Amino acid sequence: MRLLLPFALSLCTGTAVAADPAIPAAAPTFDAALAQRTGADERGMRRYVLVILKTGPTRMPDGEARNAMFAGHMANIGRLAKEGKLALAGPFVQDPAGWRGLFVLAVGDIGEAKALVATDPVILHGEMIAEYHPWYGSAATMLIPEWSERLVPPAQPAP
Repeated sequence: MRLLLPFALSLCTGTAVAADPAIPAAAPTFDAALAQRTGADERGMRRYVLVILKTGPTRMPDGEARNAMFAGHMANIGRLAKEGKLALAGPFVQDPAGWRGLFVLAVGDIGEAKALVATDPVILHGEMIAEYHPWYGSAATMLIPEWSERLVPPAQPAP
């Protein structure tokens, strides 16, 4: 957490923050190629659609079909991330109001977001429903998928 907080602060403020207060922070350096790759505007921001996944009207019973549905959900998440359409996804730990997870989709309008979310098995089966909100956030959010891949160790063979 000690290393992530300065990084998060630098993303929010647009200034460099040293991980160790004894080390002076370097001045931020504009990277035009990175700005273009992430879709950044002149403020280093971009448009997204925040999707809140909530409990839907039809709970799939436990068993193979439910397991397959969630495997398809995870595969869909991976596909959207590889296509550059999904910047961030994850479940809520607990929410009594039925909030299950969220997507931050790298699209500019709700219509495109709805078309992408409609491909997800949890939506198709009614396990979850989606709520859509336009969001304007740091273009650096687009870097999360490539950094996330570096944090997951390779699968270990079964003993």
